[in-house]
Amino acid sequence: MHSVSAAHHHRRYLYGILMAGVGSMLFSGKAILVKLAFGYGANAETLLALRMLMALPLFWGIFWWESHRKKMSPITWLDRGKLFFLGFLGYFLSSYIDFLGLQYISVGLERIVLYLTPTIVLVISYFALKKPISRLQWYALIIGYIGVFIVFIQDASSTGMSAWLGMALVFGSACSYAAYMIGAGEMVKRIGSVRLVVYASSASAVLSITQSTIHNPTAIFEQVTQIYWFSLLNASFCTVIPMLLIMIAINRIGSPLVAQAGMLGPVSTIFMGYLVLSEPVTWTQISGMTLVIAAMWLLVRNDAPIKKSPDPKRSDDFDSTEPLN
Repeated sequence: MHSVSAAHHHRRYLYGILMAGVGSMLFSGKAILVKLAFGYGANAETLLALRMLMALPLFWGIFWWESHRKKMSPITWLDRGKLFFLGFLGYFLSSYIDFLGLQYISVGLERIVLYLTPTIVLVISYFALKKPISRLQWYALIIGYIGVFIVFIQDASSTGMSAWLGMALVFGSACSYAAYMIGAGEMVKRIGSVRLVVYASSASAVLSITQSTIHNPTAIFEQVTQIYWFSLLNASFCTVIPMLLIMIAINRIGSPLVAQAGMLGPVSTIFMGYLVLSEPVTWTQISGMTLVIAAMWLLVRNDAPIKKSPDPKRSDDFDSTEPLN
């Protein structure tokens, strides 16, 4: 009986690691699809609107299934207002300026910068919430930003001043998502991750479609066929499906292990950029990426002892640091 239980636990652990790794790599594919779409003449406003418009029914399908599976407590209009603002920060603003930044830098640098989001959360929490930062966390911050600077040198050498603009935009995206994470941390405990994601993504869809309409009222109806396919893939395989995989993985193995498996994201992005977009892979880029991954590992290692084990009775434990933009 004990061996059967141990085997079940082992399979649960392996499946959790697999889901986290695959989810992280799928999230990273977003940048590849956006870059390909730019090649067909699409702009950031239209791409974001199409992505959120196509993801919205999938998110609400998840919400419908979850609401029939378990009873949900009602939420107040004040909470709805907070969720709308979180959607603006985490899914609209963060995604939009990230899409803009991808016009100027490689997908490898973009993903590495976004991977620094937990360090930005630390800094914001330190200054705004007066939360202390340990010595190990300071080391992680320093190592991570040195790694990003090393990768940035390569982009700057090939694209010049535009790399600075792209870097600033993507870093701004990471900051916006970090602010979302801090705000979402309190909300998710009360309303659950499924409702938070569905309401926030709905707000983002409204905002992105409004923005696209103001920019060009007919743009979302006038794209070439390839743009719609890229957007559908982005909405499903690079947004909704990886979100589900990460949520399930956190429920199975906990946030620290999911964060460690998430290190596959930057690695896969660099090599997908090479295979699909013919972006160069150099030792400079690999060394910088290694430093960033080491920094995130230090943060996870420092955080692991204080993280509680996931509750198998809850399916809405969601504390991922994986950027959804």
